[in-house]
Amino acid sequence: MPIRLICLDADDTLWHNMRFFEETERALTAMLAPFTDEPAARAALQACEIRNLPHYGYGAKSFTLSMIETALELGGDRLPAGVIGQILAAGRRLMAHPVELLGGIEDTLDRLAERGALVLVTKGDLFHQEAKLAASGLGDRFSAVEIVSDKTPDTFIRLFARHGVAPDEAVMAGDSMRSDIRPALAAGAWAAFIPQPLAWSHERAEAPEGHPRFRQLSALSELPDWIDGL
Repeated sequence: MPIRLICLDADDTLWHNMRFFEETERALTAMLAPFTDEPAARAALQACEIRNLPHYGYGAKSFTLSMIETALELGGDRLPAGVIGQILAAGRRLMAHPVELLGGIEDTLDRLAERGALVLVTKGDLFHQEAKLAASGLGDRFSAVEIVSDKTPDTFIRLFARHGVAPDEAVMAGDSMRSDIRPALAAGAWAAFIPQPLAWSHERAEAPEGHPRFRQLSALSELPDWIDGL
């Protein structure tokens, strides 16, 4: 059965993202240096992010709130009020970072569009994801945009139904094993994993080695040829 729907992640699949979060996290650890060392600050921030996911979801705004909470936890009464202002400024810079496409993305999307309808499937803050898509100049290449609170098997099952395709007529490609690959496979679709070096540890998961509908690629540009071979 041919592929009719090609679902693509956005952050770190189409454009750079995690490197800006990494820069912001380094700035936070520098602010908190009077209270703890860098590894401890990073560990506290990560624990806070995971704890806050059910409340704030994903994205730069959630990350900023978690940075503030982490600073208050580690600094306590000794934390200067000015640090909160610095964190808020860092969060605003994170929200406003330029959208830098990964290499060859436009040509790859043109090739993929010859093989099926393109749907952007991304999670995070609605306003920020819409702003990044607009700044990317890629919006017209997609037949639909799905900005979701999380990616689960049910998310993909509902998405395939909305677009009138069977799960095995769809492929999902992205850089998160936890959010892009495993739920898409569980929903019955094909899945292509394109890892990137700065992946958030929360998004890591065991690779489904040997799964007949799974493939790891070194770049999104390899996806059209893989689809051709299905």
